[in-house]
Amino acid sequence: MKGNKYITILVFLFSLTCFAQQNKIALIAFIKATETKFDVKFSYANQDVEGVLITTPKTELDLNQTIDYLNSNTSLEFKSLDNRYVTVSNSIKKETICGYIFNAKDKQPLFGATISVVGKNTGVISDENGYFILENINKDNSINISYLGFKTQSLKAFSLLKQQGCNPIYLDESAETLNQIIITKFLTNGLKKLKDGSLILSTTNFGVLPGLTEPDVLQSIQVLPGIESSNESIANINVRGGTNDQNLMLWDGIKMYHSGHFFGLISAYNPNLTNQVIVTKNGTSSQYSDGVSSTINMLTKNELSGQFSGNVGANLISADAFFNIPITKKLELLISGRRAYTDAFKTPTYTNYFNRSFQDSDINTNQNIENSSTNSEFFFYDYSAKLLFDINSNHKFRANVIGIKNNLDYAETITDNNNQSNQKASVLSQDNLGFGANWDANWSSKFNTKLSAFYSQYNVNASDLRESTNQLLLQANEVLETGIKLASNYKLTNHLNLLNGYEFNEIGILNQTLVNAPAYERTKKDVLLKHAAFTEAEFNKNNTYFRLGVRANYFQKFDKLLIEPRLNIRQQLSTKFAIKLEGEFKNQSATQIVDFQDDFLGVENRRWILANNRSIPVSTSKQATFGINYKQNNFYVDVTGFYKHVNGITASNQGFHNNFQYINATGAYTANGIEFLINKTAKQYSAWISYTYSTNNYDFESFNPSTFPNNVDIRHSVSVAGNYSVLDNLELSVGANWHSGLPYTKPIEDNPTVQTGNDFFVNYDAPNAQQLPSFFRLDASLNYQPNWFNAVKTSIRIGVRNVTNQKNIINRYYKVNPDDNTNVIEINNTSLPITPNASLRISF
Repeated sequence: MKGNKYITILVFLFSLTCFAQQNKIALIAFIKATETKFDVKFSYANQDVEGVLITTPKTELDLNQTIDYLNSNTSLEFKSLDNRYVTVSNSIKKETICGYIFNAKDKQPLFGATISVVGKNTGVISDENGYFILENINKDNSINISYLGFKTQSLKAFSLLKQQGCNPIYLDESAETLNQIIITKFLTNGLKKLKDGSLILSTTNFGVLPGLTEPDVLQSIQVLPGIESSNESIANINVRGGTNDQNLMLWDGIKMYHSGHFFGLISAYNPNLTNQVIVTKNGTSSQYSDGVSSTINMLTKNELSGQFSGNVGANLISADAFFNIPITKKLELLISGRRAYTDAFKTPTYTNYFNRSFQDSDINTNQNIENSSTNSEFFFYDYSAKLLFDINSNHKFRANVIGIKNNLDYAETITDNNNQSNQKASVLSQDNLGFGANWDANWSSKFNTKLSAFYSQYNVNASDLRESTNQLLLQANEVLETGIKLASNYKLTNHLNLLNGYEFNEIGILNQTLVNAPAYERTKKDVLLKHAAFTEAEFNKNNTYFRLGVRANYFQKFDKLLIEPRLNIRQQLSTKFAIKLEGEFKNQSATQIVDFQDDFLGVENRRWILANNRSIPVSTSKQATFGINYKQNNFYVDVTGFYKHVNGITASNQGFHNNFQYINATGAYTANGIEFLINKTAKQYSAWISYTYSTNNYDFESFNPSTFPNNVDIRHSVSVAGNYSVLDNLELSVGANWHSGLPYTKPIEDNPTVQTGNDFFVNYDAPNAQQLPSFFRLDASLNYQPNWFNAVKTSIRIGVRNVTNQKNIINRYYKVNPDDNTNVIEINNTSLPITPNASLRISF
């Protein structure tokens, strides 16, 4: 029944696609009409003309003009033998097209413009002179030329044929944005830097990065200075010393509370539908709230293409598919889906990921129980869809949905002394479902509005039945949030925009724990309403760019008002040097607490909680950065100093593995440092080196000592990498990451445990006074694009993480030895061992 359901859906989608083409006629019908009109005979093979559509000419044509029209508007070759017979062949003639892309305003070349073949997922990037060349193109193909901040231009391939010369193509600036690109190829293809300092990752044209087989959204951004994962997990991305829950994650305006599959090792966001990712570390626009560390804004394709296209792919863990389906001229559907096949077939890549994810959980620790055996199955899937509806040229409606799921089934079997087996099953599921819609309206050439709304639901549920004690533990964490936002943009002058808006959010969080023996139940649900008004001015002229804004947030439950100024300034000092200044105040009301012992089978030990303005305050942050950058001949140097202070964190939010683990307290942390980056790009290669130095310290007044290093205090971090195009269709990438070890707390050497009543506890020394060994990982990737088929694009990628098989310790803690209460056991969590992966993708 399930298979029939999927077949019905596919047939329906195919029918919609056919309906979208109703403004055209079948080529065979056009040929029949031409034969009758001119008393000629066409000679063709039925399979060559079946299913081919053609637009009827708008004017009357004679026979020769009709044959020319057919040659120009189909991929078939029509040849007149005499006045009586016309042959039709499928010998598609491939052409070469070229051109130069310029800014229509100042006639400067545009480096990094995207030239793509509509419906073919084939394209190139213009070089520093604006030049591009595309080979093996059908002359009837449509070509789209796009560049961020400029209006997309569509042309027919035959108008760009190389034999006609490489003509200039001028793109007009878009009036919708002032925040222009200053670096068009940053580190690798598809990574660009804007004037406000934010980074844009374009997944469609993204190049290869070390160790990756796909443009994994949250893995890719870790190549940027100041962004890394202290334990190589996507679920723990640290931006300038912050925790993962301090990153605001948006997917087409939907706030997301979940980031990774495999409980953190793989991005939960399918890159095939995610078109662009904008990462902002500071100087955020006032229209965004939450996320006291950063904003990661994921955007999907937002313009109609009018062409059916898609791609399918698979790697050693999952398979996925994406389809772009035109329904009418004004309506289009984007759908994507991905599912792991790890519950049916286990690869070495899966085994390494599984062992890394569950090494410190009940899944592994219970395997040591005498006379017991365990079995576990894990899978994940995600899906997303977007409906694009252009009401008219001035009004656009968009609606989307995204679903993410991780599921773990764990069975434990214990054989007693009578040789009787008892099996108990445990289940862990993690879901995030989101809906969103927005309406863009251009009321005039100077004024436009955007009305958007979203609904986001996050659930993690666990059922843990322990055979040794016959105890059933049920746990649940649920987040429900709805939001609506109205923003208006008024173009005061060609260089100055004014943004104003209002936003309302309602968030509710539930935490529940149930135990059968002894009977215990605890359910807590909190709801918070927030109103916000924001305004900002954005100016860009000649060598000066600035964005000044302010946001007012009112928490209805607490009768609390927070005013947050935002600042972003960039001044070009010369053709080579520029300085930047950024600053912001932000707040966050939902955070995560960490319980390493009991939560959710020990796998997902983070649960969301809501501020109550007492024991859990609203977190607030202050950030400031100042930097200088140098740019000449695709050589780029950036030096940035930063300061960040976050107040209102809780001890339970930080995941302490020391004597502060069970203490309720609020405090703050302060991170400051310097980021240094050198990047050199050329047509065939790109190389970069980045270095970050930072100090990150806690301040908890109720602790002794009150000030000590942060759990994610990484003093030194270095990244070195390079990409090289060995051939036109073969690219190699190699890179290394090194950082100083994380801090940890060791027990007092002469007295490692302490007794309280009948219980023994680890007797810890000074908090975070020790340091783990340094972390080092060497990664490599290869991307090969064979020309196997004319109509499709094939990509084969191979990636290896931790090539040298380095055994990196990413976490160390201690627990009382159950066999000797006066001593402790040291537990070391390690990183991924050498882990290969490979992917095959076919685009059409």
